[in-house]
Amino acid sequence: MELIELQYWQLALASVLVLLLAGCSWWVRLGFGRSLVIAAVRTTIQLSLIGLVLEALFSVGALGWVALMGVAMVILAGREVMMRQRRRLRGGWAFGIGTSAMFVSAFTIAVMTLLIVIRPDPWYQPQYAIPLLGMMLGNTMNGIALSLDRLTDTVWRQREDIEGRLMLGQRWQDAISDIRREAMRSGMIPTINMMAAAGLVSLPGMMTGQILAGSPPALAVKYQILLMFTIAAGTGFGTMLAVTAGSYRLFDQRQRLRTDRITNPTH
Repeated sequence: MELIELQYWQLALASVLVLLLAGCSWWVRLGFGRSLVIAAVRTTIQLSLIGLVLEALFSVGALGWVALMGVAMVILAGREVMMRQRRRLRGGWAFGIGTSAMFVSAFTIAVMTLLIVIRPDPWYQPQYAIPLLGMMLGNTMNGIALSLDRLTDTVWRQREDIEGRLMLGQRWQDAISDIRREAMRSGMIPTINMMAAAGLVSLPGMMTGQILAGSPPALAVKYQILLMFTIAAGTGFGTMLAVTAGSYRLFDQRQRLRTDRITNPTH
């Protein structure tokens, strides 16, 4: 099956839909029209640039360049995790915890998948390594951002109740145990919903892309199942690591709640 190549004028036609939506937002005063247009422009520029980078990376295929690309993706994902939190840990902790959790979970699982399951030759072949890591980071990033935001926001709102439990002699781990569990669950909900709806309500992105590129549907399904399993594992372990590390940061060595370590966007 011959692949149909899209022209720039066809992409411009598709962008008209976004402009129409932005216009409707302005008309009914929803307030997201400007953000939508900016996001569309960013998407176009960022994806165009990454396309050029990937073409150069695929032609070289050296381990050093692939590793550098992977590290840059992890760092940028860590920044996005920090920016998506309404109340985040002060200093560089929001960035450090999110980035470390993604590196330990998504990066490690992506490497293990390449070495043990897919086994391309060489194992770091960018055609497999970069898309796999990108999908892993994108989903793990969302889960970690949601879980950390739920953790800090709930602790801030329930700080008086938590301090009361501490004064009654509870350890800090027990005083926020319910909050930690809910934060971890909130980070996993989008992934679980995605897995539950796959094939019934929606065709996942990687599978759709492979089918449009001419791959047999059965092969596309196998890769999508593999990707969903790795995403679930990466997101789950990432949220657990992030919430655990974030919880430790919220208390000092004397078991005191340190709300001064959380930013308050209302001030």
